[in-house]
Amino acid sequence: MGKVCEICGKRSKTGNSKSHSNVKTRRVWKPNIQTILADIEGKRRRINVCTKCLKAGKVKKATPIVAEKI
Repeated sequence: MGKVCEICGKRSKTGNSKSHSNVKTRRVWKPNIQTILADIEGKRRRINVCTKCLKAGKVKKATPIVAEKI
């Protein structure tokens, strides 16, 4: 899967770059997508989430499993 947020569906947008001389060239705006370990319906899954969804608390990060020393 590409750069798509699995929570809100945010993806890359395209448009034009415009120089001072009014020359237009195509460009791409990419969202800030992070791959995180999330707790979804009691299961741990790696998902792609945008940083806005992370800051808004729309997804719960899974706590890392730490092995205990005996």
